[in-house]
Amino acid sequence: MKALCDDRTRTVAAHIRKIREDRNYTQDYLAAKLEMSQNAYSKIELGQSNITINRLMCIADILEVDVVNIIRPQMLAV
Repeated sequence: MKALCDDRTRTVAAHIRKIREDRNYTQDYLAAKLEMSQNAYSKIELGQSNITINRLMCIADILEVDVVNIIRPQMLAV
């Protein structure tokens, strides 16, 4: 079960990165908006940091997508 959750976490993290890149936003930009260091934000995109639901919602708001589209990437039409 843990392996499945880890895989899903990495998938969500990779999708956050893809959306950010599609928007031409830098990690520095998102980190500043989230009031965190670029290094801490980078760990989110690498799937090395657990984030709260609140933080996930904030990332979705900054990226201008519904949080469901981050969790279930196949639903997104960028």
